[in-house]
Amino acid sequence: MRPAKLQWAAEWLAECKGLYRNGAWAPGRGELVESVNPATGQVIGVFTSASPADIDLAVGAARAAFESGAWSGRRQLKARGRAMRQIADLIRDRADELSTLETLDNGKLYSESWGDVIDVADLFDYYAGWVDKHYGEVNPVAGDFLSYTVYEPVGVVAQIVPWNFPLDMAGYKLTPALAMGNSVVIKPSSVTSFSLIRLVEIIDQAEILPPGVLNLILGPGRDAGHLTRHPDVDKIAFTGSTQVGRALVRDSAASNLKTVSLELGGKSPNIIFADAPDLDAAIDRSYQVMFSGKGEKCSEPTRLLVECEVYDQVLAGLKAHADAWKVGDPFSAWSNQGPQVSRDHFEKILEYIQIGKAEGAKVLTGGTRNTDGANSAGFYLNPTIFYDCTASMRIVQEEIFGPVLTVIPFSGEAEAVAIANDSPYGLAAGLWTNDIARSQRVANALRAGQVFINRYGCYDHASPFGGWKESGWGQDLARASLNLYTKAKAIWYSY
Repeated sequence: MRPAKLQWAAEWLAECKGLYRNGAWAPGRGELVESVNPATGQVIGVFTSASPADIDLAVGAARAAFESGAWSGRRQLKARGRAMRQIADLIRDRADELSTLETLDNGKLYSESWGDVIDVADLFDYYAGWVDKHYGEVNPVAGDFLSYTVYEPVGVVAQIVPWNFPLDMAGYKLTPALAMGNSVVIKPSSVTSFSLIRLVEIIDQAEILPPGVLNLILGPGRDAGHLTRHPDVDKIAFTGSTQVGRALVRDSAASNLKTVSLELGGKSPNIIFADAPDLDAAIDRSYQVMFSGKGEKCSEPTRLLVECEVYDQVLAGLKAHADAWKVGDPFSAWSNQGPQVSRDHFEKILEYIQIGKAEGAKVLTGGTRNTDGANSAGFYLNPTIFYDCTASMRIVQEEIFGPVLTVIPFSGEAEAVAIANDSPYGLAAGLWTNDIARSQRVANALRAGQVFINRYGCYDHASPFGGWKESGWGQDLARASLNLYTKAKAIWYSY
């Protein structure tokens, strides 16, 4: 890992940023947006937003590029793969720049930003290998016919990525879409736009993609409706809140019934049975994966269910971890947790903490703002653990999206499964047990898109990621994601 490029970032951020469409940069005709460093509360840079007319131009450029076949055509498969591998190499070369911008903008640890950036490079490499391997099928039909299925790119894809993993979630969406030959109009969150702006700039400077294949618009989420309702957009891919996901489904219905894939909220259960193979390891992993990234993760295990026999031991272990946890400067090597992403989100989490106290949940640790030293200028929160919670509490049912853990006691397997499934969400779940039969029974009973046994939080590009219930539609990563960015066509030939 290379050192942060703070001086370079200050110089780069001094210039107002704009939109990218049809291979060129242009100022947006919408409002000017300031971005704030959550560690200091100070503005670090500004950019111009896209107006409806700007969005029309971006979508038009994407449509023209797609129809030209310069990227989408079958003859471009090998060139497409080479281009994506070239982008992967460029990302690794500029990882220090991208990581610095992400930490300044988001507040996550520099080491976490670095890991996210390298993951994006790996995603470009991974999907470069899929460019020519999404095979069709021969269909076993009756009669004197040859029937076969081919998979073609969807067309123009609108992608909206969240503020918690600005670059990594962009990578989740960009890489399969580009690999399958689509053209993209992508919009980052207005809270954390700079790392994606820089990535597009790096790709543009290398002249890797045909003009119009990749287009970038900027601005507040409230202005994205013109994009998501646009009649010339064929698909929406979104990661964010369930509330916004519902609005995008309505936008699709109100326009051209465009395809929608959604990775939405989560309130994931993590079950520790008394026979966990290594209780200390279960406590450590449950704490680390919960509070890394300052708790701003959709799949984090925010509901910790603990069997009564080991309940007090688990609480004591969690408290010990919290006491040793360091909240502070995200560029410091000693920090375990940076600031929350914005003042609004920081205040929302504090409101939930007050709700939890009013509901009768007991505070094991935290529940307060961290104002130690320079932290007083930023949006820092101490890791908060509520215990003796019940399934009906709002802090247990609603997504807080911050460093707030709820601990719930249970007696027996049936009660654990019932509590775990008592949620509108179904993104992920975990369990810890040394009983092989129980591990399979419980994993099969949990209503979630990912289930982790004896190690919460395992992710790989070759394994699909997506949720059930109100956690979304469709799956990112692996072969499953290719179906999000292609359309099946059955062809019949009479002989």
